[in-house]
Amino acid sequence: MSQEVQPDPSADHIAKEVAGAIVAHKLPPGTRLREEALARVYKVSRTKIRAALLMLSKDKLINIIPDKGAFVSKPDANEAREVYAVRRILEAALAREFVARATAADYRRIDDHLAEERRAVESGDVQARNHLLSHFHILLAEIVGNTVLTGMLRELSARSAVITVLFQSSHDASCSSREHHAFVEAARAGDAERACALMDEHLEHVLAALDFDGNRQDGSDLVAALLS
Repeated sequence: MSQEVQPDPSADHIAKEVAGAIVAHKLPPGTRLREEALARVYKVSRTKIRAALLMLSKDKLINIIPDKGAFVSKPDANEAREVYAVRRILEAALAREFVARATAADYRRIDDHLAEERRAVESGDVQARNHLLSHFHILLAEIVGNTVLTGMLRELSARSAVITVLFQSSHDASCSSREHHAFVEAARAGDAERACALMDEHLEHVLAALDFDGNRQDGSDLVAALLS
């Protein structure tokens, strides 16, 4: 019996997986993304890898430097502040929409997510924890049903992950999870004003914990990072 042949991954699929590695802190800022390494990992042509890298570049997750290659972005303090300023504006509106639209089924979905967050925080699973804490905000947008807003938050959350790695946020993960829970409780009670305020405070706390005086110079081999 013939073995089923798996189709080659698309450039979009590759871009999403590399973005996921960045969000999970597996690819630190400044990491060089080698076309030949990615081509070997995904068993595709370098042309398809270049297309994936171009997508990541458009989302500001990587920088493509002529004659040098592609590197995971290394935002400065000003860019970090701008990213969180935009997030505070967008997510205040998101919070209000969530309170107005969320159903009982949506709250069950959120409660399941919060339970996963707590388990990841308690177990010390850093990659799962970081992914879940970031995905909480995207999940709210998915529930609201605004695809444009969801796409914007995906990009901003990914850029926030790079910022967190670079500036070594001291914001405790368990504190973030508790703040997520407090937001959900306010939303469940129908208190839109408090929910908006709690979301804004949460993002303000995350920004305030960033250390702009230090700079983590860390690198990672791409193949090892993607296969670990």
